This record gives sequence, structure tokens and C-alpha cells, in this order.
Amino acid sequence: MMDFGIGSLILVLCITCLILFTVWSENSKRKEMPPGPTPLPLLGNFLQLDLNAMPQSLLKLAKIYGDVFTVYLGSRRVVIVHGCDAVKEALIDKADVFSKRGRIPVAELLFKDFGVIFSNGERWKQLRRFSLTTLRNFGMGKKSLEEHIQEEAQYLRDEFSKRKGFPCDPNYFLTLAVSNMICSIVFGERFEYDDKKFLGLLAMLKEIFGVLNSGIGQLLNSFPKLLKFIPGSHQKIYGNLSSLKQFVMQKVKEHQGTLDQNCPRDFIDCFLIKMEEEKGNPNTEFIFENLFITVLNLFFAGTETTSTTLRHSLRLMLKCPDIQAKVQKEIDVVVGPDRCPSLDDRSKMPYTEAVIHEIQRYSDIVPLGLPHAAAETTNFRGYTIPKDTTVFVFLSSVLKDPKYFRNPTKFDPGHFINDKGEFQKNEAFLPFSAGRRVCLGEGMARMEIFLFLTFILQNFSLESDEDPSDIDITPLPFKIRFVPR
Repeated sequence: MMDFGIGSLILVLCITCLILFTVWSENSKRKEMPPGPTPLPLLGNFLQLDLNAMPQSLLKLAKIYGDVFTVYLGSRRVVIVHGCDAVKEALIDKADVFSKRGRIPVAELLFKDFGVIFSNGERWKQLRRFSLTTLRNFGMGKKSLEEHIQEEAQYLRDEFSKRKGFPCDPNYFLTLAVSNMICSIVFGERFEYDDKKFLGLLAMLKEIFGVLNSGIGQLLNSFPKLLKFIPGSHQKIYGNLSSLKQFVMQKVKEHQGTLDQNCPRDFIDCFLIKMEEEKGNPNTEFIFENLFITVLNLFFAGTETTSTTLRHSLRLMLKCPDIQAKVQKEIDVVVGPDRCPSLDDRSKMPYTEAVIHEIQRYSDIVPLGLPHAAAETTNFRGYTIPKDTTVFVFLSSVLKDPKYFRNPTKFDPGHFINDKGEFQKNEAFLPFSAGRRVCLGEGMARMEIFLFLTFILQNFSLESDEDPSDIDITPLPFKIRFVPR
């Protein structure tokens, strides 16, 4: 018994020494890194973070540790860059270092570094260059896409008109309308709002997006291999992804059967033509897996964020009827009642432009953006950031930076209007991020938000059974009465 006691004591002492050595070793590594809360083994800083309110948790830590600080998500070391000045310094002044896409374990598990958003190096360069060129050729920033949006806006108007002023949830129709813009570019067609395959596709995308942005999504990102085998809502992702792949590949087969090399109809045609051109290149990035994942990337980037922004737009117009009335007055003067709003009108509508910018700033749809990484060990603001360290640029802290916005927590279009009543840009307006990894679909999203919102307000007054002062700006479902003007 005595021998067993001594043996156990020695074992405990060895384990204690091992833990102390590990902590000391980690502390030594962290010495020159940005400061931050002390992590626990395996858990990291999860006890100091609210997984369902991550931006608020990080804001609290920024007040303690400053504009550059370190947190551990499980065993993953992450540097947070906070505030407009620090973010722009990282993404623009040090673009060579911080333009690398950071690791997203759950994305690696699902997409294996394929596609345009999560890739790096030559794959990312080739796919981004191709995607930008193709989107431009099929209308991003051109008249053809503007006409597509104007046409879709009329379908949207017809759906709202059918409600005859009775309350309805607009989110469903907004998502369908925005998704059809991506479909017109990727598949060369739009879908009817009651098309079952189309509705199923959107439901699966929405479910994946919802899981990834939830608390369980944060855990899945920190412990992907472990949670893959644990039951829960996150398991739906794998089945949904498989179904989405079948849908896209069916569309690809249809395109292969009708492809005209001299007259590409859409993104898929262009990709197939590029695949044929490079079939003799063993290192080509134009392969089916990159086609499938890039199509999914476009849907994720172009559907959920834009439709969510439009939903916030309508909610804010309900809460601020005086602002709604001013926008409608400007629409009436510049556009009138008999034609669709156009992009040419935007420069003549400074108040509307200011309101839309403030909607995007205030809504803060993607508070952390997608992760970046240090391409090399670098010194940033006096701290050492080791190579491959994940770096999150805290976009929410930019959009609500008190140095650049006098009332950062208040919805105020005056943030973008000068003393003469003219629209005024603000350098802290970075809802699409900045630098080389700026959102691929920024131009398209800006067109959609302007044209859809102005067309809706041209045709309807937005009303609610709630008192405006009681309206809470949250992602929860809500109903609007679209009253014809």
C-alpha cells in the first residue's frame, strides 16, 4: 500500500510538472504576441466568450486589451484587430502579410480548400481573377444585370401586392428575389417563387448558414473532428451539402449537353469552356470540385447577406417612418411613379444613398468577416504575430468606431451627409471588408440593395401593427403591411 501511495504521488508530481511546463512554454510563446486573457488547456478562452454573442464578448476584451489582442478558441490561437485605423493598417498597409485566408476548420472539413473564398495561393488567384471577369461579363456593374434586378423587383412587387395590405413576412420573398440574381448569372435562368427544387435549395443553404453562425457552429469550428461524430443540429450540414452538390452537378450536366463554346450563357458555361482549354494542364485549377464549391461560394456570399440587409432595411423603415417618408419624397421627385428606379438615379438621390449606407453600417451583417492569416511572421503595432496565425479583422468595431461616427450605436443617416445636405463618404464604411480579400460580389450587392429598396418604397408604404417605438431591430421574424401608394 505504501509503495502504491509513493508511486501515485510521483505520478501526480510528474503530471503537475508537465502541465506547469506546458503553461510556461505557452506563456513564453505569448510574451511578444498581442495581450489577451490567459487560456485554459484545451478550452482556450471559451469561458470568457459568449458563443452566441461573440462580437459583444470581443468588444469587452478590446476595452481591456486594446486594438490588437489574442484569444484562444480551443487550442486555436486567434489575433483580433479592432477599430478602423488598425483594420485598415492590416488589410491595406500590410496587405502582403494579411491577405492570406485564415484556417476555417469546418470549411476545411466540408470544402477541403476548394473554391474561391476559402483557398489560398495560385488556386485563389486564378479562381478570383476568373470569377471577377466572368461576373463582370455577365452584368456585375453593367446594364444587363440592372435590367435583371428591375425585372425581379417587379415580380417582388406583384407578390407583395397579392397580400392586399395584410401583414406578411417579407423575408421569404426577399431571399427568393436576391437568389434569382445569383441564379441568372450562375445558371442562366431564374426560378419561379413556387419552384420546389429552388425552394429546397434555398432552405438547405439557409440551414447551413444558420448552423455555422450559431454557438454550435463556433464549437464545430474549434473541434471539427470531434463534433463530426457527436449528434446535434450541425449534422444536417453534411446531408445538405451532398444534396446541394447533386443539384449543382445536375445543372452542370445539362449545360454540358447544350454548351456552345462560342456563346457562353452563364458562369457554368464559362467555367466548362475554361476546363476544356486547360484539360492538358496537369496543374489546372479548373476542375469540377472547384466549380461546385465556387458556385456554392457565390450563393453563400450573394444570397444570405444581401437578403438580410434588405430585411433590415424594411425593419428600419418601419421603426423610422420619418426617414421612410423622406426617402419616398426623394424617389417621387427624382424617379416619379411611372418608371423603375435606375442606377443613374443614385447620384441624384443623396439622402437615399445616405440611408442605404447607414442601413449597412447599422445592420452590421458580418461582424467578424472571414478569417485572415499571417503569411509570414510579422511585427504589427509593436507585437509579433507568428506565421499562419489566424487573424480576425473586427468589422463591427470599424462600422461602429466612435472616432468616425458621432453616434455609432444610433441609426442616423446624418453619418453620411455633410453640412450642405450632400452625400458624404466615410472611410470607416467597410461592410464588405477591404484590401485584396474584399467581397467578390460587392458591386452586385450594392446594385441590388439600391434597386430593390427604392422600387419597394416607390410602390408601397411600409406599415406595422406595432408602434414604431416598440419595434426591436433583431433577426427575429416580423410582419409588414405593404400598402400600395
